[in-house]
Amino acid sequence: MPTRIFTDVTFASLDLHPTLLEGIEEAGFKFCTPIQAQALPRALSGHDVQGQAQTGTGKSAAFLLAGMQRILTEAPPEGRRKTDPRMLVVAPTRELAVQIYRDAALLGGHTGLRIGVVFGGTGYDTQREMLQAGLDVLIGTPGRLIDYFKQHLYTLRHARVAVVDEADRMFDLGFIQDLRYLMRRLPAPTQRLNMLFSATLSQRVNELAYEHMNAPEVIDVSPKQRTVANVTQSLYHVGSDEKVALLLGVLAQHPRKRTIIFFNTKREAERVDAYLESNGYKAGSLNGDVPQRKRMSLLQRFRDGDLPILLATDVASRGLHIPGITDVINYDLPQDAEDYVHRVGRTARVGASGNAVSFSCERYCYSLMEIEKYLGQTLPTTPVTTDLLIKPKPPARRARRHTAPGRPRRNARTGRGRNHHSGGARHGR
Repeated sequence: MPTRIFTDVTFASLDLHPTLLEGIEEAGFKFCTPIQAQALPRALSGHDVQGQAQTGTGKSAAFLLAGMQRILTEAPPEGRRKTDPRMLVVAPTRELAVQIYRDAALLGGHTGLRIGVVFGGTGYDTQREMLQAGLDVLIGTPGRLIDYFKQHLYTLRHARVAVVDEADRMFDLGFIQDLRYLMRRLPAPTQRLNMLFSATLSQRVNELAYEHMNAPEVIDVSPKQRTVANVTQSLYHVGSDEKVALLLGVLAQHPRKRTIIFFNTKREAERVDAYLESNGYKAGSLNGDVPQRKRMSLLQRFRDGDLPILLATDVASRGLHIPGITDVINYDLPQDAEDYVHRVGRTARVGASGNAVSFSCERYCYSLMEIEKYLGQTLPTTPVTTDLLIKPKPPARRARRHTAPGRPRRNARTGRGRNHHSGGARHGR
């Protein structure tokens, strides 16, 4: 039986600021999801909240509404400059930061609050000018937030709301020291409202909460089953040399409006992209090396429906809330069981239904047992029949060549490596 997505609690019953209710109505929200129904009343009454919920359950709306309510109903701190934010939201990835900003702009569109987002990869001067102009709500990734902070463009002395989203991902991506740097520059935990959300409340996440929060109330609305109930999952056992043929068969089987295909490596994603192009499929490729401007343009085209297929590495497995994703295809089985859950979580968001198809080949089949153990269920297996294998037309173009790890490409003129003057930027900065 499908998990109940909405509760009987309405946003109108929560005594929210009138301008926030306008934003909620504009967003088309009426009833709260379980995480919203439990977290919002506690946060609105001034209690810190440490929440665990699956991706796509509406936790960003919960912390944004609670945080904006706090700064709308409190007088600005004495001595605050216009450049000093009153609410700080820290997210681990650029995509998640931008998504939170979009939600904040929608929900807070009638409040008069100045809302801004900073992240690495693009828009350095534009973001800098935005901070200098002043804002109330600052959303960002750790590296870029610290960069501007050290330039004294803003301080955190007057922040009265602090939010950490996807806390477990902060650890995974190595941002925990940067996060702690920011948290230590905030007022004491007792002087602010603190909210921390995570897909998993591990021991290290609990320690982070203990260190930087004021006796938070723990809310766990994650279901016993790991993946969303409305996702139909299936598994194909296939040889590596037949995966492209099977992919074409799966894509041809049913009309798909919006599909994400996940890969473990960008090299394989680009190779398959070339095959899809030569076989009449329009797709875009998203990985950590795609420049930020192109990445944002690609995601917008995917949202708008101009691009029906997105090929992605795990950079897209969290933080992307794109309505209407009908299918997720794991071309490569992820090597981490939690990554499987986050990939599948891109579909069937907030009550919708979706499909998740996985290919298990001889290279990546070794993680299947771990995935099924983590899910607490065996993935339903579908036989690979001959009619499902569509012989692909060879690519009209070659996939881009990659330099071997640790051997930067040489510049023909100078003989130096491409990254001679600087190290690679960390993701999210």
